Amino acid sequence: MTNISILMPVRNEECYLQAALDSLYRQTHANWELIAVDDGSSDRTATILAEAARKDSRVQVIRREGGGLVAALNAGFEACRAPFLARMDGDDISHPKRLEQQVAYLEAFPDTGLVACNFRHFRRARIKQGMIDYESWQNSLTDHSLIMRDLFVESPFVHPGIMMRRTILEVLGGYQDNSWPEDYDLWLRMATAGVQFARLPKPLLFWRDHPERATRTLDEYAAHAFRACKCHHLLHGFLQNTSDVVIAGAGLEARAWQRLLADVEVTVSTWLDVDPRKIGRILHNAPVISPDELDLNGRKMIVAIGVRGAREQFRTVAERRGWQEGMDFVCVA
Repeated sequence: MTNISILMPVRNEECYLQAALDSLYRQTHANWELIAVDDGSSDRTATILAEAARKDSRVQVIRREGGGLVAALNAGFEACRAPFLARMDGDDISHPKRLEQQVAYLEAFPDTGLVACNFRHFRRARIKQGMIDYESWQNSLTDHSLIMRDLFVESPFVHPGIMMRRTILEVLGGYQDNSWPEDYDLWLRMATAGVQFARLPKPLLFWRDHPERATRTLDEYAAHAFRACKCHHLLHGFLQNTSDVVIAGAGLEARAWQRLLADVEVTVSTWLDVDPRKIGRILHNAPVISPDELDLNGRKMIVAIGVRGAREQFRTVAERRGWQEGMDFVCVA
């Protein structure tokens, strides 16, 4: 019996699709099915998939006339029958042992619902520093506690590099289309449901960077969409029944959060900053003070400091002041 369903939505991937398929054919774990959803491609994608299905009975192709990524994912998910669901995109490469190692982990640890893996961007010469930093940050989230700690900083997993138990996605109602990243939304819903996360330390997915990648072209993956997704889930969790907050930071990211929270009638009562040029000012009717002056007094704090390295510096300050992450504050940048 097939124990892994690989869900691969594709649209106009003729340049990279064969390499992605070849990486699946090279897997040391061969007991898989590929559910490839062609979402209205106008290039040779359909031809490449048809040839793959003709040569390998494990490949099943679903043809759609467009409709978007979330609809394609859900259409493919309905066709997945195996207990373990792996994601893959048509422009990425999986290490030959990826499926073997991920399924072995889920079988060995039945309490784990999703296992990710380290990833590596390619081609390296084209990767900018921001994406290198993202790669390093994500790969540093080596266990469930670290993943949960940084859950609202950014998406902690590369979608095409995960494997999860199919029943979890079924219980959660599949993917949702909310005009923000469907994968990040799923991780946040999983966390709320108490799903246990894990990460394999080896780079088992090679994430191709190119100008047409969805994360670069779709509005759902823009910074404002990520911010809206975070805010929605915070309001149903950490910020539930909260009418005013403290924001650590007074830069562009912090002000973007102030505007977002104002739209849902959550007021910023205090700004926290270490820049002496900002301390003492009034910003949107609230004072800017230093950490040593702050008495939280039961208020919740959003840490929205976008400067590189500042998050860890803030955590040092928070530890000194006795503020508990996840209880008193959450980092969102």
